[in-house]
Amino acid sequence: MQASPEHPSAESRRGTSRKGMPVKAFLLFWFLLIILGALATYLYSNHLKQEMLNEMQTHTNQQIQALKTDYEKQLAALSKEVNGLEGKVQSFNELLTFTKDNANNKTDNSNKLYTQLNEVKQQLNTLQKKMDLLK
Repeated sequence: MQASPEHPSAESRRGTSRKGMPVKAFLLFWFLLIILGALATYLYSNHLKQEMLNEMQTHTNQQIQALKTDYEKQLAALSKEVNGLEGKVQSFNELLTFTKDNANNKTDNSNKLYTQLNEVKQQLNTLQKKMDLLK
């Protein structure tokens, strides 16, 4: 019995199916390889992006801390200057008050007595020197 060309035999059908399977497996393998490569690329790029963001955050935090430290130093220096100026302003206020009191017609009698006492001391010192010269 010869096989007719219309109906291929079981052997010929197996042969064509064997040739088709390696091609399908090869294409499936490459398709899976491409998908896995794309997935790996996507995951790696996300990993790199996250690392870069972490580095930028660390750098930004360091800069903020440096600015904060510098700001606190400047604030402390200005605070010292303000305290010094407050002391000077207080001294000037006391001096102005004293000058105002002395310029006023109603000057305190204690200020007059203190001035007179200083004048008497100066005169006494002058007399003491003259007496020492006479001896």
